[in-house]
Amino acid sequence: MVTNLLSYRRSGVADWIVQRFSALILAAYTIVMVVWLVVNGMELTFAQWQGFIGQTWMRIFTLLTILALASHAWIGLWTVATDYLKKRVIRVAFLGFVGVSLFGYVVWGIIILWGF
Repeated sequence: MVTNLLSYRRSGVADWIVQRFSALILAAYTIVMVVWLVVNGMELTFAQWQGFIGQTWMRIFTLLTILALASHAWIGLWTVATDYLKKRVIRVAFLGFVGVSLFGYVVWGIIILWGF
């Protein structure tokens, strides 16, 4: 059965792909950060940190990681909520709280990264 890409009733395959792709981004970001921290050692200064995070490629990579984390968390928590929260009111309230929280975290991350 073929479904419309923009429909609200997608198959689980789309969510599975998004979650796996976001996990790859999160893993790559973790590796980059650990390698950078190991290379710079114990004598890390604020200027070094600011210089590294302030690079355009690192800002874009960090923004992509924030979006990947939010999408990964949304899919995971949506799955848990639909499996274990049987009362519709509780499920909707929980998912509303999660959605607003994740949106706030993404906006906060953008403000911190780009200084808006």
